[in-house]
Amino acid sequence: MKEKQEKSACSIKTSIGGQALMEGIMMRGPKKSAMAVRNTKGEIVVEEFETKGVKRPAICRWPIIRGIFGYIDSMVVGYKCLMRSAELSGLEDIVEESPKKKKKREAEEAARAAEQAATTAEEPAETVESAAETTQEASDLISEAKDTEKKDKPAEEEKLPAWVMTAMMVVSVVIAVVFAVGLFIYAPTKLFELISSHVGFLKGDNIALNSLWKSIFEGVLRIAILVGYMALISLMKDIRRTFMYHGAEHKTIFCYESGLELTVENVRKQRRFHPRCGTSFLILMLLVSIFISFFIDPITIMIRGEVLPPLLRSGLKLLLLPLIVGLGYELIKFAGRHDNLFTRIISAPGVWLQHITVFEPTDDMIECAIEAVTRVIPDDQSDKW
Repeated sequence: MKEKQEKSACSIKTSIGGQALMEGIMMRGPKKSAMAVRNTKGEIVVEEFETKGVKRPAICRWPIIRGIFGYIDSMVVGYKCLMRSAELSGLEDIVEESPKKKKKREAEEAARAAEQAATTAEEPAETVESAAETTQEASDLISEAKDTEKKDKPAEEEKLPAWVMTAMMVVSVVIAVVFAVGLFIYAPTKLFELISSHVGFLKGDNIALNSLWKSIFEGVLRIAILVGYMALISLMKDIRRTFMYHGAEHKTIFCYESGLELTVENVRKQRRFHPRCGTSFLILMLLVSIFISFFIDPITIMIRGEVLPPLLRSGLKLLLLPLIVGLGYELIKFAGRHDNLFTRIISAPGVWLQHITVFEPTDDMIECAIEAVTRVIPDDQSDKW
């Protein structure tokens, strides 16, 4: 069934943006940021903090440069908020609870149930006997859990030194970065080289045409990898709920930009696909990389007389990554401020991809988004574009 979307004309344009978290939303305003997460009791827990980068020098707000710093800030703050939301929502406890701790918790719950049964019984004789049996069973369970804990305690107390933990974290990050670089940068370049050696028209005498084919092939392959990855993780239950919170974030921003009161009813009516989405930013960066990659071969041939091998070409693309991020940021910012044919064209790929990263939210998710955005709206209207 085709989704009904109410397209209300925006009365304002805001710089406020957000991120979906585990059972919550983080909103980032020009001065303050806030995250609203539902805890295990279903209550909304709100935490506020100063927006990162507000007090940086003016040069950090120059075009292109501001995009680099903004991207780094978004990654750092987004990761911290994501980990904090997992803690608040109870997801971290569920994942980390060991069988031993689970057994002990269940034993303690059984003991409390036995105690409650003994004090609230209507038939004292029978209940006392039943409670005694239950209490004995609970006591046995607790003793067993304590014995197991005692046996395992020496192993738990043998904690690794801080420098070892730090080294392990650095190594894991390096491995993740190397894998990402290999998959998104080196693999497409190497694959094109292998294919072009067997397909004549991909490696002709026209340098510009060869560079164009190579850029398009690498860019399309990266987009296909990104889309495939997003589609696969959207099938996971927890990720799907996070993508539903993503929809709540978009709808709430649209409601605020429309000048409507921030209520669940008003937010529910809004569109869920926003041109200033992080998903659109990823696609724009890939499109910008296609454009920049087109000039790599002609320039390197002019300088050194031949094209770069795949490994050096991948290294050069890594060096150009800040420029790609900066240009992508300026384009997404421009698309958020304006609504014309050009912005609709550059936003279209990202909006298409949002069909698998932004889902329709529930009312309780919308409540979290409203709670977060109301905390970051400045009194001086400094968020207006």
